[in-house]
Amino acid sequence: MTDLTPNIPEVVAEVRELFERYEQALIDKNVEVLDATFWNSPHTIRLANHEHGYGFDRIHAFRVARPPGAGTKEKRLRLDIVTLGRDIATVSLVYKVRGREMTGRQTQTWVRFPDVGWKVVHAHVSMIAEEPIH
Repeated sequence: MTDLTPNIPEVVAEVRELFERYEQALIDKNVEVLDATFWNSPHTIRLANHEHGYGFDRIHAFRVARPPGAGTKEKRLRLDIVTLGRDIATVSLVYKVRGREMTGRQTQTWVRFPDVGWKVVHAHVSMIAEEPIH
C-alpha cells in the first residue's frame, strides 16, 4: 500500500453507505448485517459503555442479546469520515444521547480486505455528561 490520498470522493461515499447500512441494522437488529460489517476475526475489538467485545464471537454474542430499537442516538451532532487511499477509513459520530443530557461518541476503523471487502476492525462507543470541548 503506497497511496494514502485522503478522502477520495468515491471511497468516502462507499464508506458512508456502509456506515448508514450499519446504523439502520442497529435499529432493525439485523444481526446478519451487523455481523457482515465487522471483520470475522479474534483480533476485532468493539469497546462500548457496558461491554468489552474482544473478538468477533464476543461481539456477535452481544449483538444477539441486544434488544432492537432506536438505541441511544437521539440526534446526530457531527459525522466525520476520513479515508486514506482506497483501503483504510475512520468514521466518527458524535450524537445527543436519547433522553439524557449526555453526548455520545462512536468511532470505527474500517479496512478493505482483498477477499471480503470493507470491514470494521475496531470500534468504540462512549458517552460523556459534560459538553465536549471543541
